[in-house]
Amino acid sequence: METVPAKYQELTFQKLFGYYGSKGIVLNQKTFIKNLGLKTEEGEFNILAQLLSDNSHFPLRVSIFDGETKGSNLFSVREFGNDCLLYSLDELLRYGDVLNLIQTDETDRVVERKEIPLFDNKAFREAVINAVLHNKWVEGNEPMISVFSDRIEILSRGTLAPAQTMEGFFLGESIPVNEKLSEIFLQLHISEKSGRGVPKITEMYGKDAFSFRENSIVVTIPFERINKVGNKVGKKVGDKKPLNSRRQKIIAEMRDNPNITTVELHNILGESETAVENNISFLRENGYIERVGSKKTGYWKVL
Repeated sequence: METVPAKYQELTFQKLFGYYGSKGIVLNQKTFIKNLGLKTEEGEFNILAQLLSDNSHFPLRVSIFDGETKGSNLFSVREFGNDCLLYSLDELLRYGDVLNLIQTDETDRVVERKEIPLFDNKAFREAVINAVLHNKWVEGNEPMISVFSDRIEILSRGTLAPAQTMEGFFLGESIPVNEKLSEIFLQLHISEKSGRGVPKITEMYGKDAFSFRENSIVVTIPFERINKVGNKVGKKVGDKKPLNSRRQKIIAEMRDNPNITTVELHNILGESETAVENNISFLRENGYIERVGSKKTGYWKVL
């Protein structure tokens, strides 16, 4: 990364200074480029500089599908890239909390209900950080995260470092692919460089969670669902009330754009926001739609 010139040379680093400042570290305006190794020997900004700049020009996307393959319908695409990589990574990790639904298991309940997360957040966090840290950025491709109905797949471009053995990999004897980026992550306490990441994932999901392909490594985080998607307590499908044209329109808009807001529906339908909210409440209560995640960062799922 340090020896390959960036595609973009007009780079600024205000966000990098802000991120370091949030960690209690003050960068020196005169020496930070040299200290962080952001230029090639020829004096050009390198790939590392581009990643840490105010606009990395690399997208980090999360694609959500309603089935178990990419041939199924695409629910939503959330983009966290085209920013300083450090901020993009933070937002991506926080989005994991949105995806990680807390399910309530009332089976054999006596006093307290049992809350079960959809997946292990620590394993997800380690997989995402490793994917970003060890990605082969020099080839111009970013990691890829795909969410299916039964799992999350986190793909990192490239393969193991040349000196890395498979045995050492699973034992946590990490050899960084991008050494300078690894030093920066360590300095900012994003990663520990203790080699615990892969063992954490294998302890939770086994070695089969890792797939080694010709030009990529994929970590699969399976979902632990109490009930299958679509199983609803209460009315059966045949018992649902018929929908009027307005409610049918809301469902159609949510299917086309799961991130649509009440204000946007108000503008499309020409109805008051209160009327829109009442119709959404009807659709939720009768099992036509559900809200996945928070009101601010979640999305609509058409059932």
